[in-house]
Amino acid sequence: MNDRAGAAPDDSSAPRRRGRRPGGGDTRAALLEAARAVFAERGYDGATVRAIAERAGVDPAMVNHWFGGKEPLFVAALDLPADPAAIIGEALPGDPEHLAERVIARLLQVWDETGGAQLATLLQSIAGHEVAASLLREFIGRVLVGKVLSTVAPDRPELRASLAGSQMFGLAFVRYVLKVEPLASADHATIIAAVAPNLQRFLTGPLP
Repeated sequence: MNDRAGAAPDDSSAPRRRGRRPGGGDTRAALLEAARAVFAERGYDGATVRAIAERAGVDPAMVNHWFGGKEPLFVAALDLPADPAAIIGEALPGDPEHLAERVIARLLQVWDETGGAQLATLLQSIAGHEVAASLLREFIGRVLVGKVLSTVAPDRPELRASLAGSQMFGLAFVRYVLKVEPLASADHATIIAAVAPNLQRFLTGPLP
């Protein structure tokens, strides 16, 4: 009689299951890493959810599960402390002549809440890494133009997006990375009064 009767079968020699990465805690990080690579290689339009999922070794459904879709994944891959497109979208309701004031006020509030540390890290990485720079170019060209500026710009939305991006990220770089005084310690009202008129012209005003 077999004295192992009733014992659980020994499966130590059974073939191990192969396939996609399970949807555990490391899946989000794997998707972010894959997204940065695929977006940099193919651009926003050329990158597909399937290609990103395959690069990460997960099921494409995990993109929606963790991020809600391709665009939120793209923004997450940039690791922005705040999504400028979302902030501008939130600022759209109201007097269009004061849109830039609302945008700058919200950006400063979000950036200062984190002490500017995450933003400074992002901007420094962009200066030294082509992948990060490529992602930010895609963000300015695709997200700002496609989702925001195309709804308010009277003309030339691509140029306006570039100019608006230079204003917002230039302000961030000087205030939080270089920490040039007196801008680095200036109060929000002073910065808004000085910067908003230029940003407003880039968003809705006449261009040369």
